[in-house]
Amino acid sequence: MQAITPYLNFNGNAAEALDFYANALGGQVVHKQTFGETQNEFPSPEAMKDKIMHAVFNAGELNFMVSDCPPDMQVTGGSNVSLALNFTDEAGIEKAFNALGEGGTITMPLQDTFWGAKFGMLTDKFGFSWMFNYDKPKS
Repeated sequence: MQAITPYLNFNGNAAEALDFYANALGGQVVHKQTFGETQNEFPSPEAMKDKIMHAVFNAGELNFMVSDCPPDMQVTGGSNVSLALNFTDEAGIEKAFNALGEGGTITMPLQDTFWGAKFGMLTDKFGFSWMFNYDKPKS
């Protein structure tokens, strides 16, 4: 079995979100297909032709997929889903936390924890909840 792959749904701003995440996390979109590009196989409203039907994002070992929902299937911010990111260095967690927090809400600042990690949580400007963890080296 492979690791779980988060799938993020948007109300028409998936392309903007992908650009934001690529910049914040140093990743890239490895596949992107619009509704217009699949019109023959999956007819959709004209207003959806430039919206993302399916995209795959990658940053190191982090992978997730995104799509825009049709207008009749609106989604609400992702308070019921958290995306947990585990880092291998302190500089990486701080950079990603600050970048993803831009325009969002920090729900728990990055801090040292009782379990020997640096940990923090935030909700990004698109309404998705993120958890950040860096397990400090044991002395």
